[in-house]
Amino acid sequence: MHRSAAVAVVGLLVAGVAHAEEAGGLTWTAPKEWAVQGERPMRVVTYGVPAAKGDAEGGEVAVFYFGAGQGGGVEANVQRWVKQFQRADGTSAEKDAKTKQEKVGGLPVTTVDVKGTYNGGGPMMGPASPKPGFRLLGAIVEGPEGAVFFKFTGPEKTVSGAEKTFRKLLESTKKK
Repeated sequence: MHRSAAVAVVGLLVAGVAHAEEAGGLTWTAPKEWAVQGERPMRVVTYGVPAAKGDAEGGEVAVFYFGAGQGGGVEANVQRWVKQFQRADGTSAEKDAKTKQEKVGGLPVTTVDVKGTYNGGGPMMGPASPKPGFRLLGAIVEGPEGAVFFKFTGPEKTVSGAEKTFRKLLESTKKK
């Protein structure tokens, strides 16, 4: 009986991590209109962002934390995200991507903004087929226990419509 109780407690703790608004020594507040989606591999949490009027689908904000010193460097991750996009003519969207280093709440943050045809990040990380007219807003927040990655992808109109809300999420990020 004690073993069953211990397993149940561990199960609750693991389930709690999947929907956490904390990782890497950081906390944040997600907008109420974003729905927490089910567990996904390698993610702390995934939020569904409602589709903008006229868009066939909504967006998603995936939050990743791999541990201190894990997940690769900031620049390598920015480049990985940018390489997931192509221009309409099939060439790299790298020249069109915008990146910026800044401080948010005293924390180092690198942001990326890229749009075009989204090809995703592999079998568990992106669309099954290329998605033209998509946009990615990403942020890598360097927390006290390692980097936390916020990746917002979706149709351009949906992402643009929720850009200020995504920014508020970033601005709510602070040390735990």
